[in-house]
Amino acid sequence: MSELAYRLKPPTRGMGRQAVQVLLNVMTTLLALSFIFPFIWTASSALKTGYEVVEYPPKILPRVAQWGNFYEAWTTADFGSFFLNSMIVTVLTLIGTLISSLLAAYGFSRFRFPGREVAFLLCLSGMMMPVYVTIIPLFTIFRALKWIDTLKPLILPSFFGSAFAIFLLRQFIMSIPFDLDESALIDGASRLTILSRIITPNCKPALATVAIFTFMSSWNNFLSPLIFLDSQKNFTLPLGLWFLRSYADDPTQPTEHLLMAASVITTVPVLLVFVSAQKYFVEGVVMSGIKG
Repeated sequence: MSELAYRLKPPTRGMGRQAVQVLLNVMTTLLALSFIFPFIWTASSALKTGYEVVEYPPKILPRVAQWGNFYEAWTTADFGSFFLNSMIVTVLTLIGTLISSLLAAYGFSRFRFPGREVAFLLCLSGMMMPVYVTIIPLFTIFRALKWIDTLKPLILPSFFGSAFAIFLLRQFIMSIPFDLDESALIDGASRLTILSRIITPNCKPALATVAIFTFMSSWNNFLSPLIFLDSQKNFTLPLGLWFLRSYADDPTQPTEHLLMAASVITTVPVLLVFVSAQKYFVEGVVMSGIKG
């Protein structure tokens, strides 16, 4: 009798776990939709007419997809020049940040010298300092160098390292066994050879993580171009989007659809970079905290 009752007893524990799993899946899906909905709305608005974007009540899908909005946004107000300037600034900033931060991180993780910990703490303090604190001194320096209204103020600071990148790379390098360095030194390898042939190949996840963050930060940077650039020909994409917002041949015609199309164009390179490096991204964040 007891065995029969046991067999007929409902599996409440298994059903409870399934219910919790379903609830978690629903909550995760809703949370993901809440994050992705702004981009869906932007992409949808990019395919609408100007009046459809501002109509009430709003509709998610356009009546007829206006694919010509992307071409019009690209050709309006020399948007192609904004895109080229952003590519130049972002690529050079990425190169400068990776090289300088890797060298500094290698020094902090492998070399012993007086004041190393103090110097590293000073470096980390740069992560806690708001950019608004340094923008005025930087403007004064670049004005004295006559670099205002050029792309140099947006590029040159990256060749002096990034506090976040140095911290992340240092933590990752410290997880690499020091025995590899000693074996290479015994074989006659120089420090630069060790850095280029041993440290750098093993730091691909961390370098990919730094590359993603640096690309996004430089690509979406609005404050620095606003302060340092004056001429329209030197505008980057964030500043160009702000300029496009008020640009129209006829002030009475809405331009929100062009702004949405330009925003989609601006987002595509960031998505491509993230998708191409995503397999290293999580690994870089996780592995950088193993040693410290």
